[in-house]
Amino acid sequence: MATAGSYEGKTHLPKLLEKVAKGERIIITKHGVPVAELVPSFGRGATQVKAVIKKLKKLPKKIRRGGLSLRNMIEEGRRS
Repeated sequence: MATAGSYEGKTHLPKLLEKVAKGERIIITKHGVPVAELVPSFGRGATQVKAVIKKLKKLPKKIRRGGLSLRNMIEEGRRS
């Protein structure tokens, strides 16, 4: 992950945005301390959605909570 000082961020913002548009993440620092992060707007949401879907697919088919199956809980929620 690249870093840029606040002055560089101010003076070279178009160049930094080009890098971010290509998928790079850039940390903006002030006196060497990270204060902000430039990230691609398209990448973050899509990556999170894919990760959640992957985790959901790994869940067991029959989840039980207090004797109720997941399907029963879903149906009960629809009736409420």
